[in-house]
Amino acid sequence: MVERESPLGAAFRPGRHGNLSAGPGLRISEVTPSGIAEAAAWPGMKAALAEVISSVTALSLSAEPNTGDVGPESSAFSIGPQRFLVTGGADLPARLAAALPLEIGTVTDLSHGRTAIRIEGARAGWVLSKLFAIDFHAEAFPLTEGRATVHHDIFAQIQRISPDGFDIYVFRSFARAFWLELCEAAEEVGYEVAG
Repeated sequence: MVERESPLGAAFRPGRHGNLSAGPGLRISEVTPSGIAEAAAWPGMKAALAEVISSVTALSLSAEPNTGDVGPESSAFSIGPQRFLVTGGADLPARLAAALPLEIGTVTDLSHGRTAIRIEGARAGWVLSKLFAIDFHAEAFPLTEGRATVHHDIFAQIQRISPDGFDIYVFRSFARAFWLELCEAAEEVGYEVAG
């Protein structure tokens, strides 16, 4: 398998940046899951699709809107009616496709089309609320759930992976522009980029 090159290029600058008077308030990093896939169910088959994904990834999923799960090796969350975004090992898209009967749905390998960016820290939701018109409080955006939204013309799928952490999936062609916007939004609280 050919290793993917980061789309962030020179915009990726490890170290501490912004207002560091109280130390970095956030940690921002590029996440490199080997496999990213979209699994889509035919009408009325989302629950069956969730069961197939669960059997392949050992995650606990349901057909409810916005729901998801995060595990040590993979994650998944609902990104719309009848659809999940699933991450895991390099063979994840192939394993999902092999396990998914055609009468339930389809799998699309997005591994080379998406970039995952992680933001963690007590002010992560506050910084993200500068960019997205959604509520990042834990009551409105519970742990493991996901949201599909946009920042200007940049489509993003976001999953809360911990009480103070989010993974944001964007198209690779927009990754550098979004990274720069996120870093600028984080300057007020200071941030660290993991190298």
